[in-house]
Amino acid sequence: MKDAPAQSVVADSKVSKIIKSLAELEDDLDSLNVKVAEMKKGLHTSAQKQIDSLREQITQMAIKQAEAMISETKSRAESQAKKIASEGAAKLDKTKANIDSKFNEAVDSVVSTILKP
Repeated sequence: MKDAPAQSVVADSKVSKIIKSLAELEDDLDSLNVKVAEMKKGLHTSAQKQIDSLREQITQMAIKQAEAMISETKSRAESQAKKIASEGAAKLDKTKANIDSKFNEAVDSVVSTILKP
């Protein structure tokens, strides 16, 4: 029966070691959880920076493309406006020439109509 208390002490010692090991394992798990949370936060921050950078790049590309489109459209509109102005000036000159060529005839016709008894 003397061996029973010795076995009990050995069993208690083993249980204590197991409990201590489990406590250390739990601490290690808690530490890992904290590190994982920090890594997630770091990844999130990094991803957000990349998203912001890409958004800025896309915005700049869109602005450049829009400016190019506006410039091209403005150039075409100016060209068309010059063409329309040129056509208008040509028509005006033609109309003036017609008026000038018919002016004497019109004056003669009016004078003749007025002078007729």
